[in-house]
Amino acid sequence: MKRKIISVMLTGTMIAGMLTGCGSDSSSKSSSSVISGSSETETETTEADESDDKTPVTFEYFNADGKNGNWDNPVAKAITEATGVTLDVSYPVASQGDAKEDVALMIANDEYPDLIYAKSNATDLYAAGALIDMTDLIEKYGPNIKKMYGDELEKLQWSKDDPGIYQLSYAGVNQKTLTTGGTCQIQWAALKENDYKYPKTIDEYEKMIKSYLAAHPKTEDGLDMIGITMSAADWHWLITLSNPAGFIADAAPDNGQWLIDDDYTVHLKTVTPEEKEYFRWLCRMYNEGILDPNFATQTDDDYIAKVASGRVVALTDSEWHYSQCETALMADGKVDQTYVGLPVTLREDQVCKALLYQGTTVGYGMAITKSCEDPVRAIKFMDYLCSDEGQILYHWGIEGENYFLDENGKPYRTDEEVAKAQSDPDYHKNTGIDNYTGFPIYGAGSYTEDGFPYTPTTKESVIANYNEAEKAGCEAMGIEMLTDMFPQPEEFELLPYSALWAYQQPQELTEQQNTISDISWPGLVKCVSGTEEEFDANWDNLVNELEENGLADTEKAVTEFLATKLVNTDK
Repeated sequence: MKRKIISVMLTGTMIAGMLTGCGSDSSSKSSSSVISGSSETETETTEADESDDKTPVTFEYFNADGKNGNWDNPVAKAITEATGVTLDVSYPVASQGDAKEDVALMIANDEYPDLIYAKSNATDLYAAGALIDMTDLIEKYGPNIKKMYGDELEKLQWSKDDPGIYQLSYAGVNQKTLTTGGTCQIQWAALKENDYKYPKTIDEYEKMIKSYLAAHPKTEDGLDMIGITMSAADWHWLITLSNPAGFIADAAPDNGQWLIDDDYTVHLKTVTPEEKEYFRWLCRMYNEGILDPNFATQTDDDYIAKVASGRVVALTDSEWHYSQCETALMADGKVDQTYVGLPVTLREDQVCKALLYQGTTVGYGMAITKSCEDPVRAIKFMDYLCSDEGQILYHWGIEGENYFLDENGKPYRTDEEVAKAQSDPDYHKNTGIDNYTGFPIYGAGSYTEDGFPYTPTTKESVIANYNEAEKAGCEAMGIEMLTDMFPQPEEFELLPYSALWAYQQPQELTEQQNTISDISWPGLVKCVSGTEEEFDANWDNLVNELEENGLADTEKAVTEFLATKLVNTDK
């Protein structure tokens, strides 16, 4: 067949154009021209007869995340030079970046882009038969893919019933936790006044908050200080009210709303005795005036503004959510009002699992659709992205422009480059560095076999970027990194499943879980904001309502779903 090269420029009103073309036909592919992969050949390049095929070809790539779709930056051009592949990138029409409508239109028309990163909508694409199983392609043409995912490649399989690989996980493989918000947070000023003796239990955490409030009831501007606040008026209730309960009370890793037993039975974490005690504690904090009375009514913007003002002593939040507040605080010269993540648990005998590595996060990733006429060329493109060369290019940029090598061959960025990366909103778009969400990547803190860091985020760079409060804290506590306050990753075994919240789940199961969440959210708010005398009755009402609305059936369904995802077990 004659090779086609299609390049469609898309706008939000031209979604149909995205669905009509495909990158190339099969004139350049040879299904039998493969050298079998021994351990020697499965390194940096695919040793097939056509492995050096750089004939120009354009693949349509639908990206459900982000807006920087241009393919005319230096990194993109370098990828094209290495592979011959150009991407025609499009994004969801919906203003909020929800790809559901776009994916539904693709399915209705049975027309798809060549490559797709669909996020949670991949389940619908799979059900429609739109995604191809990449298992054989990876075996023949994907040595770098196999190298990247290593022993966790099996986790990419859709299920035990269908062990096909339909997506390459976008989450950073071998990600090292170099920073953490812990299970909860407190201002550095409060920790400093406690001689840097950080709390490990909820009782110690409470005492430190109250002690600081007693000594500093108002800000320098005359505003009342707030002990703890939350953002629980919208979906952020999961981040500030629900998730921390599991981290603190159950000392559990992040599996969304669920706890997983040693025998892989799933339970709703909300109804455990430990979480009951945690929410009883929050109720007491609310009634004593330590917990912000507006915790469940303020908007998330109000929450962010409040935290960014420096008024809030303590948080139960995730680092990605409150980090914008710290940027504002440092800009205002309030470095001591930034936050330190803590390894707080309900009881002293519990082990904080903030640094537990849950393995490669699966569920979201790049896929090849049935509309792609040259899946061999597509998988080779993806394999290049997974190669050391591709990863260093994507994360570091162009040597001699974005980074340099010192006399020992170690990469570094100039202060000017670091400043641009941190402050220029168009940096990623203009350079192409880390610009295309959905690409398979190694995580921060991981290295090539030669010791070259895959990303600029390393242990050394994190330490170098500590603010003055963090540096003083590390020195006072006699630690090198703030993560040294926590039980270390090597203390935990690698689990035979990924984070439960990240899996693509059937619609029926999602609806069951939504019902549980719709009951839990207002029920927990009522438990916390009621009087202490009402707590037990409010709690019992919440548990009863959950049970009456199919809690047992939902737990059973989630357990059965998890069983299809387990690897290296006899379950």
